[in-house]
Amino acid sequence: MATNITWHPNLTYDERSSLRKQKGATVWLTGLSASGKSTIACALEQLLLQQGISAYRLDGDNVRFGLNKDLGFSEKDRNENIRRISEVSRLFADSCTISVTSFISPYRADRESARALHKDSDLKFVEVFVDVPLEIAEQRDPKGLYKKAREGVIKEFTGISAPYEAPETPEIHLRTEKQSVEECAQQIYLYLKKESIV
Repeated sequence: MATNITWHPNLTYDERSSLRKQKGATVWLTGLSASGKSTIACALEQLLLQQGISAYRLDGDNVRFGLNKDLGFSEKDRNENIRRISEVSRLFADSCTISVTSFISPYRADRESARALHKDSDLKFVEVFVDVPLEIAEQRDPKGLYKKAREGVIKEFTGISAPYEAPETPEIHLRTEKQSVEECAQQIYLYLKKESIV
């Protein structure tokens, strides 16, 4: 662990928010593979940008091409994956951008650590449970991952051979077998407005 480092302060969050005329926050979408997280995150990002609100999407697959390409899918690597994304999303939120994260993030403790990191910086953290029954996620299976998990090709797969700990008190609970992508994105947007985040 580095000891010879110094934090260099610049603008305060309030100063940056005043200059950018926007607040920052993290909208954290969690749920099983094929629940609709990434699709909803894309729709929400577009909706926010169309409203003139600075937003950026961090996607579970996309970050593994760069920032997290050294990580696998063991529990330890999943923990580190979420730790890094928690830090990155906090930086985006501190820059007065709406960070929209789309990660399975199967462990409750990891999501709570992400929340605590934001709380320690007085930044809003909105947990969104993108809920879908396992059987429907398996029917969708756009990447063929559930099939591979059932065949034993993928050894540690969330919902099949690895656990998913559903949020107990998320700010938003979406049911994607009952709601359209547009309805889900709109529900999140309306929550952000109600909470004076946007």
